[in-house]
Amino acid sequence: MSRRVRRKLEEEKGKDKVVVLPSYPETSISNEDLVAPQLLHGFVDWTSLPYDTVLQLFTCLNYRDRASLASTCKTWRCLGASSCLWSSLDLRPHKFDASMAASLASRCVNLHNLRFRGVESADSLIHLKARNLLEVSGDYCRKITDATLSMIVARHEALESLQLGPDFCEKITSDAIKAVAFCCPKLTKLRLSGIRDVTSEAIEALAKHCPQLSDLGFLDCLNIDEEAMGKVVSVRYLSVAGTSNIKWSTASNSWDKLPKLTGLDVSRTDIGPTAVSRFLTSSQSLKVLCALNCHVLEEDTSFFSSNRFKGKVLLALFTNVFDGLASIFADKTKKPKDIFAYWRELMKTTKDKTVDDFMHWIEWIISHTLLRTAECNPQGLDDFWLNQGAALLLNLMQSSQEDVQERSATGLATFVVIDDENANIDCGRAEAVMKDGGIRLLLELAKSWREGLQSEAAKAIANLSVNANVAKSVAEEGGIKILAGLAKSMNRLVAEEAAGGLWNLSVGEEHKNAIALAGGVKALVDLIFRWPNGCDGVLERAAGALANLAADDKCSMEVATAGGVHALVMLARNCKYEGVQEQAARALANLAAHGDSNNNNAAVGQEAGALEALVQLTQSLHEGVRQEAAGALWNLSFDDKNRESIAVAGGVEALVVLAQSCSNASTGLQERAAGALWGLSVSEANSVAIGREGGVPPLIALARSEAEDVHETAAGALWNLAFNPGNALRIVEEGGVPALVHLCSSSVSKMARFMAALALAYMFDGRMDEYALMIGTSSSESTSKSISLDGARNMALKHIEAFVLTFIDPHIFESPVVSSTPTMLAQVTERARIQEAGHLRCSGAEIGRFVTMLRNPDSTLKACAAFALLQFTIPGGRHAMHHVSLMQNGGESRFLRSAAASAKTPREAKIFTKIILRNLEHHQAESSI
Repeated sequence: MSRRVRRKLEEEKGKDKVVVLPSYPETSISNEDLVAPQLLHGFVDWTSLPYDTVLQLFTCLNYRDRASLASTCKTWRCLGASSCLWSSLDLRPHKFDASMAASLASRCVNLHNLRFRGVESADSLIHLKARNLLEVSGDYCRKITDATLSMIVARHEALESLQLGPDFCEKITSDAIKAVAFCCPKLTKLRLSGIRDVTSEAIEALAKHCPQLSDLGFLDCLNIDEEAMGKVVSVRYLSVAGTSNIKWSTASNSWDKLPKLTGLDVSRTDIGPTAVSRFLTSSQSLKVLCALNCHVLEEDTSFFSSNRFKGKVLLALFTNVFDGLASIFADKTKKPKDIFAYWRELMKTTKDKTVDDFMHWIEWIISHTLLRTAECNPQGLDDFWLNQGAALLLNLMQSSQEDVQERSATGLATFVVIDDENANIDCGRAEAVMKDGGIRLLLELAKSWREGLQSEAAKAIANLSVNANVAKSVAEEGGIKILAGLAKSMNRLVAEEAAGGLWNLSVGEEHKNAIALAGGVKALVDLIFRWPNGCDGVLERAAGALANLAADDKCSMEVATAGGVHALVMLARNCKYEGVQEQAARALANLAAHGDSNNNNAAVGQEAGALEALVQLTQSLHEGVRQEAAGALWNLSFDDKNRESIAVAGGVEALVVLAQSCSNASTGLQERAAGALWGLSVSEANSVAIGREGGVPPLIALARSEAEDVHETAAGALWNLAFNPGNALRIVEEGGVPALVHLCSSSVSKMARFMAALALAYMFDGRMDEYALMIGTSSSESTSKSISLDGARNMALKHIEAFVLTFIDPHIFESPVVSSTPTMLAQVTERARIQEAGHLRCSGAEIGRFVTMLRNPDSTLKACAAFALLQFTIPGGRHAMHHVSLMQNGGESRFLRSAAASAKTPREAKIFTKIILRNLEHHQAESSI
């Protein structure tokens, strides 16, 4: 199983194009507001509801549900176009272009608030003809140019707020800032991120033409003119967080004279103690200076204990942010950590705009800095995150500002991740979120009708759920049902994050059934059919979650019933993104792993194009894809029809090439490559083809691996190949005998030693010698081969004998007459039993060969054959009954009795043969009941 954590979503990739309706402040509907619909002919007549009630219903729905509701009848269609529903619009989840803008234009006369994403949306805004627009907020603005921004502000002269970020506005220059100043004289808030150079002319234009500009932010910029900034006398809140190359002596000498400056944010800059002291002592109006994550300031330990700034608040990593904010309010009885909740309650009664604006600004700058800091993940901040950071993010998630809520949820999703590539999170941070009630808060956000909040909350839940304790808490709080519901969302970003949450939760065995019961399996399969192309994030997460669920026998049946086989094969065949290919192949491998309990293995093989797609994926440039595809073919090869169909699809050649190329690959890939060849080689024809295609040398190389899983599967493949005398000779000629001898004597895996011994026994029971003589072309060549075979035979037989003896108690065989009492036989069986050998399934030809080997004149081979048949018939073995049936149908009991009584049979072989006969009798008695 795997799990992943989610990074920030990709810009505009695969946006879904849908008809959208605007956002509207959430409205609570009391019982008094609701009027029951009338009954008409025994049915509810919803059209009888008063218009006000219907409008309130509209405001509580997301955009798609509003659109659906408006499409039910003419009356509700007219209500859906009401101006009160079109005061704000969030375009971010949707593909917004000029044609859609034109279709919405008639409804946007009273549009005031707009959020958009990306350059295409920005280019199309003017087509909305929303001349009364007051607030515009955009993200993913890297490609937005001066021309686009100038066009937007020129068409919206009433604009009061403009925010672009937090990603860098790389193509916007000071020329566009001047255009903003000239066109938007009513501007009160301007926040721009990532401008290269903010010149004096641009800043002075703002100062001259925007007299009401009170909130100004140039974040993560390269250069700003410090002296010109001191001329924006209207500014109350100034943020230069993340901006580099600031001359702090000039800035402190200029900005401290700003008459209205109340809040200054210099977080993530190189400001030092001198400038901080200057601001806090010289500025008459300044109340709060936020300097979070300022490394130069934090290096001066003497500044930590400084308490010289009476009436001023410094927010830094070495101060208590909650205490600092609490000191602003007159009521000192409140706990500092409750200060945000206290202010929000106060806001309901006092309506003090100055305090509200100030605290809203505080929320915004802290959420911005915490997210940026979490993204960089600097060292040495563990104490801050555990003691303050997590609690701050949780408090900010309860803000009335939607962008603050989203950013805080994203911060929670980000700050717990310490290694995105390997899905590692900081358990202490994750559990700090859980202990502070964060899971419940995130789940409440996830239930919001606002899809931006749903997406970010689901992302945070997904990342936190990598921690098993958090995953348990999410499940207990009803999170699985919520995520399963969100996975059905028509908003791709919401569905993607929800699928990621189910992916991580499905790692836990205890959560799989709950996901299935919540409808998660069908929701995940439906996601694949809903977005089959161009939506790699959704598809990878959906396939990854299905892969985890398919590992459970019951859930694997749910996946198949929901159409999962077809969906996953479709991904394996058509999707070009490696992450999707890997998870689809892994899911198919897990579906095929329950061959004894359901028919999914056969179903996958019968799905059109499945085997061909998996064979093709073994040639991928991505190791993870090759590994999972080989694993799927390995599991599928346990079905007889699949085994032959894989060969027809070119599986033998592809897997031999894979084995040849994976000498330096991961042990996982090596194991699966060898395992797939092992599975295919059960067929005699495939075994011959593997040898002919050059499969022997790479398998010998893998048999030399130090990794137990690798050399064990390689030994299994070589054992199957050695059944064919031509392959057996190839193994000898390619130096396979020393490799198998080493495994037989040295591997920590009993199974590896066992199968290596069986391979050696096949090679030297006489059939290979006959084959070698038959293909000999000259007496000298034949003599040379004979000599090499004799040496190899002696080495092999010596180590086979040593291997068998390790499973025998020498005390039992010391006496001249060995007892055959049931007790003694049980003791020998217990000592000899290799538990995993019960999972091996032999054909009639293989069983017959071991029986024939009991007639071999070599005592070592007799003992080895009896030891093998003992393993294959021990009661309780997975395929013991199958092996017993083969022996009974072949009439082998009579010969076994003869061998057990023969004086020529070695003592060890006699005892093993008696145990085999007892096993046959046991199974016969059971089958007759």
